Amino acid sequence: MPVLRNIAQLATCPPGNPQADAGIISNAAIVWEGSTVKWVGEARDLPTEFDREPVMDCERRLVIPGLVDCHTHLCFGGWRADEFALRIGGASYQEIAAAGGGISSTVTATRAASQGDLRRKASQVLDAMLKLGVTTVECKSGYGLDRATELKLLEVYRLLGQTHPIELVPTFLGAHAIPKEFKGDREKYIRLLCDELIPAVAAEGLARFCDAFVEQGAFTTSEARRILTVASEHGLQIKIHADQLSDSGGAELAAELGAVSAEHLEYVSDQGIEALASSGTIAVSLPLASFYLREPYIPARKLLTAGVPVAVATDFNPGSAPSFHLPLAMTMACIHQQMTPQEVLNGATTVAAQAISASNRIGSLLPGYGADLAVIDAPSLNQWLYHFVPNACARVMKNGTWV
Repeated sequence: MPVLRNIAQLATCPPGNPQADAGIISNAAIVWEGSTVKWVGEARDLPTEFDREPVMDCERRLVIPGLVDCHTHLCFGGWRADEFALRIGGASYQEIAAAGGGISSTVTATRAASQGDLRRKASQVLDAMLKLGVTTVECKSGYGLDRATELKLLEVYRLLGQTHPIELVPTFLGAHAIPKEFKGDREKYIRLLCDELIPAVAAEGLARFCDAFVEQGAFTTSEARRILTVASEHGLQIKIHADQLSDSGGAELAAELGAVSAEHLEYVSDQGIEALASSGTIAVSLPLASFYLREPYIPARKLLTAGVPVAVATDFNPGSAPSFHLPLAMTMACIHQQMTPQEVLNGATTVAAQAISASNRIGSLLPGYGADLAVIDAPSLNQWLYHFVPNACARVMKNGTWV
């Protein structure tokens, strides 16, 4: 049972703690056995039973749970750099989409890409995320919008989940947009989702969650309710892209359906916040999307004050958030969402684990939890999130193995 000692700060991030309390222990040690945490605490309290175990020196660094990126669109073809210039020139996300760009352009590129090409590209991204201290990633489909390509994306996630150290949590997002071949018959595409794709995804065990984009130009609340109700009937848990570009009623729908998470929420109403607080749904903040689209940041303080836990994730995708740098998103959440460093760290660990229904085994460094951790080259949590550098992560462990 290896012992990691000489830890300046160790953040345990207990589930159920107030979000402002990351369970920080100074002058700490941690012991793991196999893939599981065995003991954590102040080094001076280390039980004598571990005296003869091998010791590793943390060199007065910060240790945190492995980061959980609970909202990504990991697998896609192509990029959309030209849209970046268009937005700088004043074009809105909606205007670009109406002109044939946006999600539609990525769908075209993704349909044309081979499974091997998609897998290699996503694997390279996962390699880079791992080096940042990310050990678990939720990954959405949604850039196929036909049966063959949606299943292809989810199969890529299944294959990567079998070979990559990062744990992948797949989400079916066939309700991302109406594909261009169905623009004249929305009902036909919704029937495809409800009658064919959702049953196939569930039967083959290709996803744990089903998501829907509730927004002008995407899906209405009534359409999303229908799609997500079918998903729930097939055993998939619910997520919703809610209130990203307008107050679309997505938060209220998430609460009504008992969604695990409502994601984005830049334009959430006071009524939506109240509904989320009553339902126990996790709010997932995506500061990189607000940054790239120059949209408002999620009202995190109002949500937290109302009792809604707030996760922090990247929204990595080729259009509105083309960055997988979760530590950068965490620093931005501190600055633009008025979240404290401890709130943000909990938001990217135990609260993010709640958003993928996994907070009973990951996202915390407590006995019995998975030995997923990152060693950060900083003496404290405050120092790490305040003094941003390209990558302060020195070492990463997944399931008790240094990776």
